[in-house]
Amino acid sequence: MQMMTRDVLLEMEQEEEDDEDGDIGDDPASKRPFLTPPTLLPSSQVLENLEETIVSNFGALENQPDFRSPEFAEFNGKPDSLFFNDGQRRIDFVLVYEDESRKETNKKGSNEKQRRRRRAYESNLICDGLQLEATRSVLDDKLVFVKVHAPWEVLCTYAEIMHIKLPLKPNDLKTRSSAFGNFNWFTKVLQVDESIIKPEQEFFTAPFEKNRMNDFYIHDRDTFFNPATRSRIVYFILSRVNYEVKGNVKKFGINRLVNSGIYKAAFPLHDCNFGRPSEDLGCPNERYLLYREWAHPRSIYKKQPLDLIRKYYGEKIGIYFAWLGYYTQMLLLAAVVGVACFLYGLIHQNNCTWSNEICYGIGAEIIMCPQCDRLCPFWRLNTTCASSKILCVFDSFGTLVFAVFMGVWVTLFLEFWKRRQAELEYEWDTVELQQEEQPRPEYEARCTHVVINEITQEEERIPYTACGKCIRITLCASAVLFWILLIIASVIGIIVYRLSVMIAFSRKLPNAFNGTDPIQKLLTPQTATTITASIISFIIIMILNMIYEKVAIMITNFELPRTQTDYENSLTMKMFLFQFVNYYSSCFYIAFFKGKFVGYPGDPVYWLGKYRNEECEPGGCLLELTTQLTIIMGGKAIWNNIQEVLLPWVMNLIGRCGTVSGAEKITPRWEQDYHLQLMGKLGLFYEYLEMIIQFGFVTLFVASFPLAPLLALVNNILEIRVDAWKMTTQYRRMVPEKAQDIGAWQPIMQGIAILAVVTNAMIIAFTSDMIPRLVYYWSFSVPPYGDHVHHTMAGYINNTLSVFSISDFKDKSYENSDAEFGNLTTCRYRDFRYPPGHPQQYKHNIYYWHVIAAKLAFIIVMEHFIYSVKFFISYAIPDVSKSTKSKIKREKYLTQKLLHENHLKDMTKNWGVIAERMVGVIDNNLRPKLE
Repeated sequence: MQMMTRDVLLEMEQEEEDDEDGDIGDDPASKRPFLTPPTLLPSSQVLENLEETIVSNFGALENQPDFRSPEFAEFNGKPDSLFFNDGQRRIDFVLVYEDESRKETNKKGSNEKQRRRRRAYESNLICDGLQLEATRSVLDDKLVFVKVHAPWEVLCTYAEIMHIKLPLKPNDLKTRSSAFGNFNWFTKVLQVDESIIKPEQEFFTAPFEKNRMNDFYIHDRDTFFNPATRSRIVYFILSRVNYEVKGNVKKFGINRLVNSGIYKAAFPLHDCNFGRPSEDLGCPNERYLLYREWAHPRSIYKKQPLDLIRKYYGEKIGIYFAWLGYYTQMLLLAAVVGVACFLYGLIHQNNCTWSNEICYGIGAEIIMCPQCDRLCPFWRLNTTCASSKILCVFDSFGTLVFAVFMGVWVTLFLEFWKRRQAELEYEWDTVELQQEEQPRPEYEARCTHVVINEITQEEERIPYTACGKCIRITLCASAVLFWILLIIASVIGIIVYRLSVMIAFSRKLPNAFNGTDPIQKLLTPQTATTITASIISFIIIMILNMIYEKVAIMITNFELPRTQTDYENSLTMKMFLFQFVNYYSSCFYIAFFKGKFVGYPGDPVYWLGKYRNEECEPGGCLLELTTQLTIIMGGKAIWNNIQEVLLPWVMNLIGRCGTVSGAEKITPRWEQDYHLQLMGKLGLFYEYLEMIIQFGFVTLFVASFPLAPLLALVNNILEIRVDAWKMTTQYRRMVPEKAQDIGAWQPIMQGIAILAVVTNAMIIAFTSDMIPRLVYYWSFSVPPYGDHVHHTMAGYINNTLSVFSISDFKDKSYENSDAEFGNLTTCRYRDFRYPPGHPQQYKHNIYYWHVIAAKLAFIIVMEHFIYSVKFFISYAIPDVSKSTKSKIKREKYLTQKLLHENHLKDMTKNWGVIAERMVGVIDNNLRPKLE
């Protein structure tokens, strides 16, 4: 039986090789002793046989008498074959390298070192029990494909090491319940055709143990380990086998070999062509079925075949598409309510009294004060008629209702998703995954410090002491904080840009158009400033994003998380904190800072003592926030589509054009897959990030744009199929990975949900004009403050615009007003202040304090109401349904009972044999005496 050698050495991935030798540098950590996990140690007999093949240094490599290399075989002309040339051994993984002897630029020194490292690595793979077969490329004779097969003994050994759960017996408990109950007839057209994609048979499962192999449901050794599990096991081995030992410096793992160029690629195979089924009758054609029933545009209305996705790509990919599909379903309800609120505002647009006053009433008579120094002219209020009409649609009572609804909706989504996630954990056997997950090889390589375990009181190894851990955390936190501050600095730069170009647009735009040109009414200096600043902000976001990605990976590698799940969660939190500030900072500025601290015309507030703070248009900043959201969400969607669809498609097209000369040749499956694109380690992370950023826009600022859920719904329906098409047709097959849940994205969404209540309450209170309008309607339109007999909105515009005397301008050039307006003595501005001549002139009036009190009261009431509802919903809806809990307990009980019964049967059988032998011995001893 082949087992893993003790030379499967572990080393930290981020240590870089020198330019010449590829050796680890003078980092003391690189010369520490390496830890081999006790569970990986082979028997002494196997060790003695394998020690002769281990390469201690490159100098002795060529003289190794037992050096092992892969078998070379010619392509057998079967393009759909997934086996070695013998047709028996299945290909579990493929390694690709370029033959150094056939390179055009042959650098003997470096090429020889690469060749020796690769041969050492392949030799150790063979020593660990894997079987290799090499085949030269059909289209490019410089490329060599090394096919890797894991035999039965190796699979069993590592299945036990990795605690992989495997079938015990068929399970009749796992019945899939539909959320639609009696309406299955209605949703039948949306279901995947079960005659095409057949439901998977369910089993009781348990972690595999070789000494209890008879307990497991092994009908056929070739199918007991499915292709995804076989690829996981082989990748586990490939990631831990060493390729060089030089003194105390040991290097290992396929990832480093690929990164250093020794291998050009390493990947598991797709099982067939996506466009047609395989000619091999034994092939399951899962890729073809996924393309036909999931990724093809004609299947856009169908539900996703989650079980097949999980089986083919692994639980990690499966849980992503399950979450994305559930999020999209929940968006349907939010989109319907959002459209209803939008239609409510649209229907009541013509009845908007304050907008009619701007367009058809006193708006033509009111002259507004300049909004910047020197170059900005006086202007009439009715020039904002179009924006006020649009604002009536978004800043209505329906917006308030929708903001409250979204606070409740996001809680329902998160709670119901937890229940759905628990169901998937049960159905996909990932309930106890965290207890089974193995440490990362990079972590194991650094375990050099010996400590006493507080629970077991036994020695164990850890990668750093408590002091070292504090230093790492401090350095990592400081680096993340620095980049967040860098983003804030870029936001401040955008603000300064807005303040400076506002002057230029105010000077040039009026001269660029005729006074009667319709575009002049839409393209105001404020609008031009907003659009250009949004575009520049978007460009800065994308540039900083590309830089920070590399920084975040370096920080997380230095932090050294224990498991792959911990690594991904740590990286996710760092990346999201950066992206949160990156994407949302401009929206927070417009919503809560712009136009809030501007002073008044005679005493404006200046940034840096030079730039006058921006003011909102008379209609408010809510419309500008809507514009910002539209530009960022739209630009982000276009950018992502270019990256996700066009880029891999164009790269694959270029690759096909490069091999057009051999297009008529029959190419094997491994060569077809090699010319597909590689989905990087952060590929799935960016899919999640894209959706979570969208989730933030849909929830944090939904009070300014009720149509955001509708746009998100349309985007997500396309996103699911685009991601499916991309993974199925344009990318190599990824190594299947286990995942219990969506990881750190769950607490991130919970944090966004809590913050969304505050942001939407503050948007309604401080960004929109809803509270000032309500205060005017109920208090200031009637006596003692107003002159109307009944509550009304008439006179609202005149009441909310304060009066300023032109003679009080610090810049006396304003006293010579434009001939268009005659000899002005006063102008109006947006604020609640006493007029000139009043004993408290330009101080805030009683209306202002009423509005502030109403705003604060509204925020407190709205927050407490929504938080109370959220708490009640969270309490009333358990994370795991009662039926799922019962199924988990029932399956665990039956599994333990089955194992116990089998164990008792074995013991009974063994004791029966022993008893028979003892009776025979006793009988043989007593018979001579009796005779």
